Amino acid sequence: MRHIILPLLSAALIAVALPASAAGCYADYKAKQDNPLRLHYGVAQINGPCDAGNAKAELSSRLAAQGWTLLNILSVFGEEGLAQRRDSAGSNYLRF
Repeated sequence: MRHIILPLLSAALIAVALPASAAGCYADYKAKQDNPLRLHYGVAQINGPCDAGNAKAELSSRLAAQGWTLLNILSVFGEEGLAQRRDSAGSNYLRF
């Protein structure tokens, strides 16, 4: 009986955890380019842990590949924060 309960309990815990991990993680940020100076505000999806440290690490390399320097992460949020930031981010909404 024990050999049946443990796999069922594990499956139940995984099923409960999936919706939380399936939720999107996003960060809004500021970045710059030099010569000439250009600034932008953007929103990007973040993979992995949903925290500012991970967002900074991910976005720094993504932006650098396109010639941008990350200035700062403003906030990290879920899908509920996307709509309110879409207009402000303009063409940099989910671009990087």
